[in-house]
Amino acid sequence: MAMFVKLSGDLPTVQKTLFRNGVSMIIAFGFVVYYKESFFGKRENQKYLLLRSALGATGVLLNFYAIDHLVLSDADILNKMSPFITIIFAAIFLKEYVMRFQVISVIIAFLGTLFVIKPAFNLDTIPYLAGILSAVFAGGAYTVLRVLGNREKFYTVVFYFSTFTTVILLPIVLIWYEPMTGKQWIYLLAAGVFATVGQFGITVAYKFAPAKEISIFFYSTVVYSGLISIMLFGQIPDIWSIIGYFAIFGASLYMFLKNNQIETKE
Repeated sequence: MAMFVKLSGDLPTVQKTLFRNGVSMIIAFGFVVYYKESFFGKRENQKYLLLRSALGATGVLLNFYAIDHLVLSDADILNKMSPFITIIFAAIFLKEYVMRFQVISVIIAFLGTLFVIKPAFNLDTIPYLAGILSAVFAGGAYTVLRVLGNREKFYTVVFYFSTFTTVILLPIVLIWYEPMTGKQWIYLLAAGVFATVGQFGITVAYKFAPAKEISIFFYSTVVYSGLISIMLFGQIPDIWSIIGYFAIFGASLYMFLKNNQIETKE
């Protein structure tokens, strides 16, 4: 998603965000119709659905702004702070217990990400602040997903969030719309598709497992980005990146094994 957003060029952040969530809305609409479920969820869940949507929409806008104004790796590493914030929010608001080995795993994975990305902070402060805040809002949105749990179908949650963002942003885009080339249309539609698949995945994940168990896998995106760079752009990772890959996979494997040990004892 981030790659296609970056490739789409110098377009307003709001316009890019509208495409991202507009595509998600259409795909989620198909799921809701197919399974004959509610479009906007149960009445008792409205405050959680609205909160998740508002937090998520703000997070996406800030993330896209960071992607547009920073080196992609810098924007990526800032967004990778959201698992930490999710774990903190889940511990505070959901009273989820965080074990020592899980904290260690997240720290190791984060350090591995730094080896891979090697951020070069050399731009103005505002885009970096936007990147950090995008992680804060994303962490809040993921925490609300835990609250929703089995109360709503995942495609209802995604449709609600996508429709909320589309309705809010559409008037702004119509007023300040910037014409796009054919390539830009393709890039933004592709960004919307990839974002939708990721949104479905993360929604289902937080529905079935505690935030502390999911967050570690968030860092695997760094590995996928590295593979895309090799295959599409011919960029071979250096030794520091390879060390980072091992750290991320090692931390994920460590958490997986420790969680299995605990489940076996129980």
